[in-house]
Amino acid sequence: MAREFSRTRRIAQQLQQELAQVLQRDMKDPRIGMVTVNDVDVSRDLNYAKVYVTFFDEDEKRVQDKLAALDAAAGYVRSLVAGRMKLRVMPELRFIYDASLVEGMRMSNLVSKVISNDEAKQQKQTDTDVNKGEGEE
Repeated sequence: MAREFSRTRRIAQQLQQELAQVLQRDMKDPRIGMVTVNDVDVSRDLNYAKVYVTFFDEDEKRVQDKLAALDAAAGYVRSLVAGRMKLRVMPELRFIYDASLVEGMRMSNLVSKVISNDEAKQQKQTDTDVNKGEGEE
């Protein structure tokens, strides 16, 4: 019987919370800016952790620059998080850009735009039908 909530998943969740706090409060690098930690995937042996991050910036060049800044600061971030977590082995951090949140917001905006256009067309059609009905009397 597999455990419903494994140790690696619990560590990943705690690591996600600690990383979010460190990146928002303790990092002073202006190149990074506002960063959101979406998910953390820890290897079974706890040596590596993939950290999925999102920046609210759609420019591909700036996203790559911010990722490079995070990668350069990975050792410092790792040492800050290691002080907060009680682990024998602190995973090596690998930052990966996760575009799903930005893509979801873009899709939501497209759907909202289509709905508003459709409502405007229906309103225009209703106004046209009412005007035709008034002219026939």
